[in-house]
Amino acid sequence: MINKINEASSYIQQYLPWQPEIAIILGSGLGPLADIVENPITLDYKDIPHFPTPTIASHAGKLVIGTIRNKKVVILNGRFHYYEGHDIYTNTLPVRVFRKLGIETLIVTNACGGLKDDMEAGTISIIEDHISFFAPSPLRGPNLDEFGPRFKDMTEVYNKDYQALARKVADELAIPVTSGIYCFFQGPMFETPAEIRMLRMLGVGMVGMSTVPEAIVARHSGMKTLGISLVTNKAAGLSQNQLSHEEVMEAANKAEKNMVALVSGIIEKIES
Repeated sequence: MINKINEASSYIQQYLPWQPEIAIILGSGLGPLADIVENPITLDYKDIPHFPTPTIASHAGKLVIGTIRNKKVVILNGRFHYYEGHDIYTNTLPVRVFRKLGIETLIVTNACGGLKDDMEAGTISIIEDHISFFAPSPLRGPNLDEFGPRFKDMTEVYNKDYQALARKVADELAIPVTSGIYCFFQGPMFETPAEIRMLRMLGVGMVGMSTVPEAIVARHSGMKTLGISLVTNKAAGLSQNQLSHEEVMEAANKAEKNMVALVSGIIEKIES
């Protein structure tokens, strides 16, 4: 694993004109954020050692290097999901690579199902915490000592200062946001109504098929993480409609303007 991290980071390093400050992972339908990057340098995943090509059409499979609001960023435009058949270590490889490149801040976004009554399609929600019991541990196996300890505290996976900053920026931009606990499901099938009823009893607000393994690895690596979910549909049993990826994409496209404005505003105000 260390060899894979070193080979991928060395390849990317040769294209970096400066030390990057912030890494961003874009979820389904959220690729337009990459379009506002200034002076972009774009690398195809297929050219980066050990990076697989995403099989989901809404994930571009490109690493974008550039600036947003004068901050130096590296953007993962499309992620690799566990449900695509990758092991959990490949799933989280980019986060290890980001840390190897010296990046200390991670913004991770996703499209998700909403469980709370006020979480209609198009709602933007700040991740306060997560439940990972359906996520295979990305820390299983030999510990990567150069990144973090064998037993890492998970009290604050999502940085509280960043959460407060996100809410402040949202207020300034008059963008409505909510917040909640995010729960990981392996996918690719959507959750059943029974599973959603269980999660509601546990206090879960959002459910999806990504983010948690990446956030765990970021925390293990000492990175400060901000998680932002875009609710693209009511979860199973809470809507009259059958769930579909097309519905997810439609809702993401409608909320695109607010997501881009919010994330870029947060990037501008994050202290490097």
